[in-house]
Formats: sequence, structure tokens, C-alpha cells
Amino acid sequence: MTPSVNVVAIDGPAGAGKSTISRQLARVLNLPYLDTGAMYRGITCAALRSGVDPTDDSAVAHLAVSTILDISDDALFVDGVDATLDIRGEAVTRAVSSVAANSEVRRELRERQRSWVQERGGGVVEGRDIATVVFPDARLKVFLTASPLVRAQRRVAQIGGDVDQIARDIAERDHKDSTRTDSPLRESVNSILVDTSNRSIDDVVKQIAEVFRG
Repeated sequence: MTPSVNVVAIDGPAGAGKSTISRQLARVLNLPYLDTGAMYRGITCAALRSGVDPTDDSAVAHLAVSTILDISDDALFVDGVDATLDIRGEAVTRAVSSVAANSEVRRELRERQRSWVQERGGGVVEGRDIATVVFPDARLKVFLTASPLVRAQRRVAQIGGDVDQIARDIAERDHKDSTRTDSPLRESVNSILVDTSNRSIDDVVKQIAEVFRG
């Protein structure tokens, strides 16, 4: 793999601010933005729409190869149908961990992610295994985190619901993501760790941009 000179790899758990910060950082650096989590949600959405059990590894792996994902900064189309809202819904959110743990799905989407960046000459790429697996040679690696309470409050502000229940859901997702066999969520040894708990988006983006520019 050739060095990913213009890649900023941003990892972290749910609610750490990855999407908001990555999207704004991409604008500041004038780089394309890719939300890899949306891709896994897209495959999950395709499975649910097709009546495929998200825990059926073989069926979901087959589906992942044939599913067409058209992703942009603000939208995702799955096989030509707008899934932008659906992928953030409760059904997809509860099922996506099983899909994301599927090694065949991960292999397929990793190749798509690398191709996406290669075609564009770089990008700000966010997810859970970007620095450790997808782009281990990224120019800059960032691991975003935040306190459990702050993360739960942010999710409630985005999608509504009960803070305590959201906190439990986040904890469950964290456990699944960090203990899966294939590409578990973890901080890369040479990532910079940024706690976003009590900081503004602008402040965090400014810090990362300054490090990227050297």
C-alpha cells in the first residue's frame, strides 16, 4: 500500500463527535469527507429492507458485495433509494454492530473505502478502524473520545430518547466494537488522543488542522 499522504484518519466511539468534527475539518482542509460508519449502516439498511437477518454472516456478506452505495457529505443512497434518514433509525442502529463484525463485509467495505480515497487523492476519513486497519499509513491519525455522559447527551440531542437508555445502548455498542475479532475499536499507537467532552467543535477542528499542517 502506498503512503496515504493526504489522509486524516479519525476514529472513536459513538457520540465522540466524529461526524461533526470530521465534516468541518474536511472543509477547513479542503479535503473530501468520508463517513465509513454510514457505509456499514447502509449495508445494514439493505439487509433489513431485503428481509435478510443481519446476524446471518453468509447472507449479509453476499448482500454487501452486490449492494450499491452512493455516499456524499450529507446523503446516502442504497441501491438507488435514499437511506439518509433510515440509516440513523433505531432498527439500523440496533443491528449495525452485527453487520460491522462480519469479516467479509469489512473486507468488502475496506476496499471500497481505499478506492474512494485513491480516486480523490486523499480525504478526512472517519470510523472505528481507519488508523489501525484501513489507512495505517495516514498522514495524521486522531482518536476522539468523550465522557460517557456527554456522549449520551449528544445522542439524545440528535435523535431524542432517554439519556439513561442511550447511555446503556452506547455502552453495549462500545463493548461489541472493542471486542469483535475483526478490526476492533482501539486507539492506534501513533494517534493523537483528543477528548471533546468540554470543548467546542471549532476548538477541536482548529487543533487537528494545525497538527495536520505542521
